[in-house]
Amino acid sequence: MAEPSRIGPRVYSIAAHRGFADALVAGLVPRYREEGLGLARLTLLVPSSRAARTLSEAFIRHAGQTGEGGLLMPRMVAVGDLDLDEKLGAALDPLGAAEIPPACDPVRRWLALDRLIAEERAAEGMAPLPGRARLNLAREMARTIDRLLVEDKAVADLWESDAVLDSVAGLAEHWKRSVRLFARVHVRWQAELESRGEVDAASRRNLLFAHAARRWKETPPPRPIVAAGVTSAAPALARLLRVIADLPDGAVVLPDLDLAMDTAAWEELGLAGAPAAPGGPVFGADDALSHPQYHLKLLLNRMGVNRAEVRTWHRRGIAAAAPARSRAISSLFLPPQASRAWSTLEAKDRRLDGVRLMTSASIEEEAQAIAMVVRQALAQPEQRIAVVTADRGLARRVAQHLERWNIAADDSAGRPLALTPAGRLFGLLAEIAASGPDPARLVAAFAHPLVRGWDEGVRADWLRGVRAFDRALRGPALAPGMEPLRKVAAKAGVARWWEEAEALVVPLADWPREIALAGALARLSETAEAFARAAAWEREDGRALGQMVEELRGTAEALGTMIETADCAGALRDAMEAVAVRPGYGGHPRVAIYGLLEARMARADLVICGGLNEGSWPQPPAADALLAPAILRALGIPGAEFRIGLAAHDLAGAMGAPSVLLSRSLRDAAGPTLPSRFLLRVEALLGDDLDREHRERAIPHLLPHLDRQRPPAPPYPRPAPDPSPRLRKVPIKVTALDRLLGDPYQFYAQAILGLRKLDPLANDPFSDPALRGTLVHDILDSWHRARAADPQLAIAPFAAAHFERERVHPLFRALWQPRLIAALERFEEWIAADAAEGRKILASEIDGTMTYLGVEVSGRADRIDRLADGTLAIVDYKTGRVPSKAEVEAGYALQLGLLGLIAARGAFTDRKTAAVVTGEAGAFEYWSFKRDDDGFGKREIPMKLGSRQQGLTPEQFLPHHEAKLAEAIEDYIQGREPFLARANPDYKGYTDYDQLMRLEEWLVRLSEKEPRA
Repeated sequence: MAEPSRIGPRVYSIAAHRGFADALVAGLVPRYREEGLGLARLTLLVPSSRAARTLSEAFIRHAGQTGEGGLLMPRMVAVGDLDLDEKLGAALDPLGAAEIPPACDPVRRWLALDRLIAEERAAEGMAPLPGRARLNLAREMARTIDRLLVEDKAVADLWESDAVLDSVAGLAEHWKRSVRLFARVHVRWQAELESRGEVDAASRRNLLFAHAARRWKETPPPRPIVAAGVTSAAPALARLLRVIADLPDGAVVLPDLDLAMDTAAWEELGLAGAPAAPGGPVFGADDALSHPQYHLKLLLNRMGVNRAEVRTWHRRGIAAAAPARSRAISSLFLPPQASRAWSTLEAKDRRLDGVRLMTSASIEEEAQAIAMVVRQALAQPEQRIAVVTADRGLARRVAQHLERWNIAADDSAGRPLALTPAGRLFGLLAEIAASGPDPARLVAAFAHPLVRGWDEGVRADWLRGVRAFDRALRGPALAPGMEPLRKVAAKAGVARWWEEAEALVVPLADWPREIALAGALARLSETAEAFARAAAWEREDGRALGQMVEELRGTAEALGTMIETADCAGALRDAMEAVAVRPGYGGHPRVAIYGLLEARMARADLVICGGLNEGSWPQPPAADALLAPAILRALGIPGAEFRIGLAAHDLAGAMGAPSVLLSRSLRDAAGPTLPSRFLLRVEALLGDDLDREHRERAIPHLLPHLDRQRPPAPPYPRPAPDPSPRLRKVPIKVTALDRLLGDPYQFYAQAILGLRKLDPLANDPFSDPALRGTLVHDILDSWHRARAADPQLAIAPFAAAHFERERVHPLFRALWQPRLIAALERFEEWIAADAAEGRKILASEIDGTMTYLGVEVSGRADRIDRLADGTLAIVDYKTGRVPSKAEVEAGYALQLGLLGLIAARGAFTDRKTAAVVTGEAGAFEYWSFKRDDDGFGKREIPMKLGSRQQGLTPEQFLPHHEAKLAEAIEDYIQGREPFLARANPDYKGYTDYDQLMRLEEWLVRLSEKEPRA
C-alpha cells in the first residue's frame, strides 16, 4: 500500500551495511503484498537482467526465512545497461509507441561507420587505414556516439556551442582532425538513419524514457512502481526517476547513498551537473569525479532532488552487518579536505570489524589463497561466499583452484569468446587464412580439442598423425605453401593422413589480397564444421560464436563490406573479444564469482574483493579516442575518471557485507604491482590496528602446507654416470670426439642414451646455423658433381637456382643469399687458382670409416682434394665460427685431424658413385663464409706454419689427434672412466643437455677442491 501522505519525492537510500537486495525485499514484501495477489501488482524497475535475477534470489531467501510456502513476485523490468548490452525492459518498450522509431542493428551501424570512415578519410586526403584499425575506429566511434546520446547531446553541439568551439581552438592538430572526422561521419550516419526511419539504440532508449515519463506523469499508473538500484545518471533516465518518485504509489530506492556525510564534504564533491550560476559549466575542474558518491550526487541533481529529501530505508537484509560499518565506509571515502577529520575520528567511526586484509606474493598465490578462504567458509552451514574482482585472469585461477575440492564456481562475468574452445578454433583458422599455413598454427588447429572429437577412436588415430607430423616439422621454418608441408608429411610417414589434413585447410589457402567479409566468414564456418562438425557450434561458446558469425555475415553481405585478408584474423579476434560467454547454471549454490558489474546489488555472508591493485581495481580510465577531454568537459559530459568513482562505489557496497576480505598480490603476470588507492585508504584509516587486528595470517600460513609437504631434496651431485662396458661400446663420430673429451656427459647423453634436442616449431631461420650449413653443403656438393659434366658451370647462377628450387624462406633468402653467393664466388676463384697449381677435387660430402683399437670411427668430409705432390687436402666448410688453433691443440676441435686419420687408416666411399678415396693427408683447411678484409670468404689453416704462430706444427698434427683418439677410447669406450659433466669448463660445447644434467643445481657448489677435469 502507498503511504497515506507525504511531502516531496519519495527517494530512499539503503546503507551499505544493510545489504541492498535483501533489505529491499524485506521492506517491499510487507508494504506492497496483497492478499491473494502477493506482489504481482508491483512493478520493479531494475538496472539490468542480472539485477533482476539477484532480486529474485533475494525474494526466495526471504520466503524461506519467513516460512512462506510461496509468493507471487513482482514484475521486474530492466531499464537496460549499455555496459551489459541489454535491451530495455518490455514495460518501457511498448508495442503501442508507434511514434518512436525502431533502433538500428548495432552490427549494421558498426560496419556502416567503417565504410563512412574510409570514405571521409579519402575525401580529406588522409592515408587509408588497414581494415582492422578502421574497424576498431568504427567501434570507438560507435561508443562515442552512444556517450553523447546518453548525455542528451547532439552532434550539432560540436560546432554550435561557443564553449566547445573555444576548447577546440586550443587543441593539438590531431585532435582537430579527429573531431572533424567524427562530426562528418556522424552527420552522414544520422542521414542514413533518417532515410531508413531508424534511430540509434541509445536515442530510442531516451525516447522510451521520455514516453514513459510523460505518460505516467499525465496518467499515474494504478499499480505501484518502484525503481530499485538504478544509479545511472543519464539525463533522460534521471527525469523518469523523478516522475516515479513523485507518483502516488512510486518510489526510488538508491544503493549506498551516504546520508551521514556532512554538508561541507558533500559540497566538496563539486558541481556534479548543477551549475553555480545559470548558463555556467555543469562540471567544475575540481569536481571529485573519482569519489564513490559523485555519480549519486549527479543523479540527484539531475532528478532535482536535494540530499536532505532522501530518506533512510530502515529494513535490513539477512546478511546485514553492524551499522558501524557504514560509518567507517563513509569516513574511508571522505574527499581530500574532509579527510583531515581522520585525525580526530572516534573509534566507532573508523571501526571495521569483520574486515581483513591479505597480501600474496603473486597472482597465482593470491588465487590459491582465495580458494582456501572459500573452502574454509563453506564448512559453515548456509554461509554464502562471493568473490568479486575486476581481474578476469584472477577469477579464472580461483575457479580452477576450487576444482580441487570439487567446487564448481564459474565466473559469472564470463570469458571472452576468443578464449573459449570454439573461439580459439575459429581464430586459428582465421590466422591460417590470413598468414598462410604456418606450421605452429597448423599443429595448433589440428590438435585442437574439438577436432575429430565426435568419436574417440577417430580422434586417437587423428592425433597419432598430428604427433608424427609435429615431430617432423621441428626445426627451421619452411618456405610458404603446401608443397614443403607435403614433403615433411611424407618424410614422417603420414602421407595418407596429410591428404585428409590438407583437404581441411585447402579452403583457407591462397585468399585474394582483399576479400568480402561475408565470404570470408562463410569459408571459415565451413572449414570449422569440416574440422569439428557440430562440436564447433555446441555449448555456450559455440552458440555465441554462431550468433556472432551469422549476424556479422548477414550484415556484411548486405553492406558489401570488404576487408584485407591480412587483417581478417585480427578483426575477428577483436570482435570475439567483445562477446562475453557466460556459464550456464549448475555451479555451487553458495559460491559465486562476480565482475564489478555483476556484483552490484549482490550480497553474501563473506565477500572477497580480489585483485585490489592499480590497473585492476580501479582500472585505468580509458580516454575517448575521438573527442578530447576538454571537448567533453565543454559539452557537459563527465570525464573518464567518472569510472573510478563507480569502481569505488562498487568496493564500498561490497565492504558492507558482514565479513570482508580485501586481497591483492605483489606481482601479477606483467610484473610488480601497486596497491589500489582504495586499499591504501583502508590501511591509512585502520592505522595501528591494521597489523594487530585486521591482517589475515592464518591462510598465508597454511598455504605452503596445502599440498603434501615433501622432504627437502638432497643436494644434487655433479653427474658422472658409469654405464656398463656393454653400453659403452658405441662408435665415435669425428664431430663427437671433442665433445667426449671436453664434456663427456654430453657424449653419454647423445651417443649412449640416444637423446636429441627437440627443436621448436618454425624455428627462426636467421639464428639457426644448421640451416645455413645444410644449404651451403648441398649447393657446393651439387655444384662439384655438376661440374664433372660442365667444367665451366658458374656457381652464382647455380646457387641462386638452388635457393629458388628448394623454396627457402623468403626472409632468409633476402638476408643471407647475397652474402652466401658472394662467398661462394670467392670459393670458385680459389678452386680455379688451385687447379692451375695442380690441385684436383676428388670428392665432396663423402663418408669415411676406420677401425681404431677395435672401435669404429666415422665421419663425413665436406671435400677432399688431391694435391700436386699426391697427398690429400681435407677441406671443411664453415658458415659459423671457425675453431682456433688453441682449441685444436687443447683437443676441443678434432674433426679435421680425424678425417685425415680415416683417409690414412681407413677409406672414404662416395655414396652416389661408390668411388673410394684413401691416402695420406698433408693439408687441412677451413673455408669460412665470414667476412674478410676483401669481402665474404676466408681460408684458414689450423696448424702452426710460422715461428710467430701458435698451435700444432704439421708434423705434430696427426699424431696429436691419434693420441687424443686413443685417450678417449681407452678411458671411456673401453675403460671405466665416468662421463663427468662439464669436465673441462673451457670447452665451448652445446647447451642442449644442461637441463638433463641439472646444471644450475650443482654448478654453484663447485669449489677449487672439487675435481673439474
